[in-house]
Amino acid sequence: MDIGSTVRAIRKRKNITIAQICEKTGLSQGFMSQVETNKTSPSIATLESIAQALEVPLAYLLLKKEDRMRIVRKQERRETSSGPERLKVSHLGESQHMRMMIVEFPPGSSTGELPHAHEGEEIHLVLQGKIYAEQGEDSSVFEEGDSFIWNACTPHKVRNIGDGIAKILISIYHEEPRDWNLI
Repeated sequence: MDIGSTVRAIRKRKNITIAQICEKTGLSQGFMSQVETNKTSPSIATLESIAQALEVPLAYLLLKKEDRMRIVRKQERRETSSGPERLKVSHLGESQHMRMMIVEFPPGSSTGELPHAHEGEEIHLVLQGKIYAEQGEDSSVFEEGDSFIWNACTPHKVRNIGDGIAKILISIYHEEPRDWNLI
């Protein structure tokens, strides 16, 4: 873990000197310098006092870089197509366990003739249009602002039943870590 670089980056961003951190924590400047250069690993108690002096949550200092906020700007979204009707999919972001995307359904299009299933859970938010969704024996019509959740291991299908494009924000959670590019 690269805790020292994180401490230094936060300290510099907040214009706090090592001396000010030491004054708040009671630690020596030499020790703080070693922490920031990753030459020593502070105890959790010491790290907690450093976090308090920096006014950040302790948990933030313990996060790996890949677990911190990642930003995907609109113009940087990866776009693909999906299903037999080649629905437009804008990938908003993903981690080992989650993926979020906006799927555009042209009028009359669907995720396929037959319901499909896969591992994981899905949350859907209708951003635009009118859709029909079915899962097993359950089905309903949804309009802008409506949302629904389901376990994706039960066969399911979504169809645009409106006159215009339907857009759905979908978040998929998978318990086991995965490489979403392989799906």
